[in-house]
Amino acid sequence: MKLIITTTALRAIFIGAVILIACIMAGCTMTPSPKAQKEVIVYTSVDQVYSEPVFAKYESRTGIRVRPVYDVEAAKTTGLVNRLIAEKTNPRADVFWSGEFAQTLDLKKEGVLAPYVPADQDKTPGRYHDRDWYWTGLGGRARVILINTRYINENQVPDSIFQLPNSSIPGDRIGIANPMFGTTATHASALYAYLGPGEARAYYEGLKKKGVRVVDGNAVVRDLVEKGDLYMGMTDTDDSCEAIARGSPVRVIFPDQGIDGIGTFIIPNTVALVAGGPNPSEGKAFIDYLLSQEVENDLMKSRWVQLPVRPVGEEQGCLNVSGVRGMNISMTGVAAQNNQSRSELADIFLR
Repeated sequence: MKLIITTTALRAIFIGAVILIACIMAGCTMTPSPKAQKEVIVYTSVDQVYSEPVFAKYESRTGIRVRPVYDVEAAKTTGLVNRLIAEKTNPRADVFWSGEFAQTLDLKKEGVLAPYVPADQDKTPGRYHDRDWYWTGLGGRARVILINTRYINENQVPDSIFQLPNSSIPGDRIGIANPMFGTTATHASALYAYLGPGEARAYYEGLKKKGVRVVDGNAVVRDLVEKGDLYMGMTDTDDSCEAIARGSPVRVIFPDQGIDGIGTFIIPNTVALVAGGPNPSEGKAFIDYLLSQEVENDLMKSRWVQLPVRPVGEEQGCLNVSGVRGMNISMTGVAAQNNQSRSELADIFLR
């Protein structure tokens, strides 16, 4: 096959060569085309109103574009977890930031996550990170008792969750969220892990015998305590802070803080590097930023976080959390009790 070069083509090549030689002799340089902007893709179950300011601040500071993928409220966390599992052979996310920890541990089991030791690893207590650093915790919520101060006198204020089955308050004035779901279920798994299945089951059987009201979520517990339909109930600190912000006659009790107490159960956010993500270096840099003291302070100011996991520079938020002692239990140990605790709680509360 013959290569035919036309006169027009030869003329174009000659002119181009002349221009290139002239440019080199004049000392000019060839400017390469600009590279695409660096980016990090973050899948997050944290509400956009809280996570978006974190992303915006990071973009402004680093020039790295954050491309978030949010979960829909109806499928909170679960939808993103299923998506990450489905994408395991062709990962599209770099980072997973969750408002809890149980399903992050499930992702590790599924082989979706990669280990990453963050820059400030020494500031994270051992129970708030994976042994091999497949995930790391940051500030989160705590399980507390919310009381209505119009109906509870000082002698009736509980300082432990274990006082509820024997409280002088009638059972139908004490509330819990459905223990099969959400943070109430996670709390149950924590008690199974800490106390052992026998003692934990006995506690929940005591609540059932007391006749406590089981309602559809922690926010419902809060609303009923605000109204006085419930005199007290177990809920989360983020829900409690909303009641406080509205000026409701409520008070938050961090339970089991005494010398013999088991501590208050704290549910951290978790962040993890996705294995095989398209931007691993940017993913690691974002994780370091998210785990910084500055961001934990910002999240406390926004009321997404009430209890920091690591020391922060100043106290923020709606609650005085100074000195609050968390339950000393590993997140892995909690997750290991999920199946048994949920099965037994279904037997107790649904039979």
